[in-house]
Amino acid sequence: MTIETISEHNCFDGTLGFYRHNSTANNCSMQFSVYQPPQAKSGPVPVVTYLAGLTCTEETFMIKSGAQRVAAELGLMLIAPDTSPRGEGVPDDPDGAWDFGLGAGFYLNATQDPWNKHFNMYDYLTTELQETLASNFPVDQSRQGITGHSMGGHGALTMGLKNPQIFTSISAFAPICSPCNCPWGEKALGNYLGSDRSAWTEYDATELVKGLQSVPEHKILIDQGLSDQFLGQELHPHLFEAACAEKGVALELRRHDGYDHGYFFISTFMEDHLRHHASVLQ
Repeated sequence: MTIETISEHNCFDGTLGFYRHNSTANNCSMQFSVYQPPQAKSGPVPVVTYLAGLTCTEETFMIKSGAQRVAAELGLMLIAPDTSPRGEGVPDDPDGAWDFGLGAGFYLNATQDPWNKHFNMYDYLTTELQETLASNFPVDQSRQGITGHSMGGHGALTMGLKNPQIFTSISAFAPICSPCNCPWGEKALGNYLGSDRSAWTEYDATELVKGLQSVPEHKILIDQGLSDQFLGQELHPHLFEAACAEKGVALELRRHDGYDHGYFFISTFMEDHLRHHASVLQ
């Protein structure tokens, strides 16, 4: 699993790097970023993967979240993949909309043409990137958590719920909790997966909770700003909350007055999320 180093930077006595590799799952070149804490110099460390939201890239989290200081203290490696495939030949929204296509992979495996050739972020993250990280970085693959924001929060919840053998701890910031029931989700799932709405439930965290045979071992943490401009129409945390209560899934859903959907909100509560993951992974 060969990777190309784009750049590396010292950061809180660790290393922040940006990398590129050829992806078989997405049939294109993919980029991702890694923060290696100082403890990684001595051996494998636990990992937290962060999935970013619509329009973001592998740089957004590392630049805006302020996560590296706490990750260095806790000895957590941070992984931030891009939000979609990109490059020549990768299709985009024909109208150039920001909520579908490039920058909006929705962390699923597309089944519909022309998207299915490239938009396979689910396989990319759960299989291919896992193998790439294990081949190139001192990761402890037995200790992994996943988090994310908005579309990435949707990805963190769905991937965490479906892959407890990979991700032991789960959290999210302002996630799209039920894409089957919001405009962003209906557009993305309809185009990527087709008109059969029963196929959409595999990528809907609320529906996944309703169908769980066994509940996650550890509590899920979600933070949501009450001044979030997308809360009422797109995010629907109350639906996820109700499903968790019905199935007995441990959930801490914290609602915060005055906070919106942006990275000032995320950076405010990032330390809490990293400590949540560390308490499980360490």
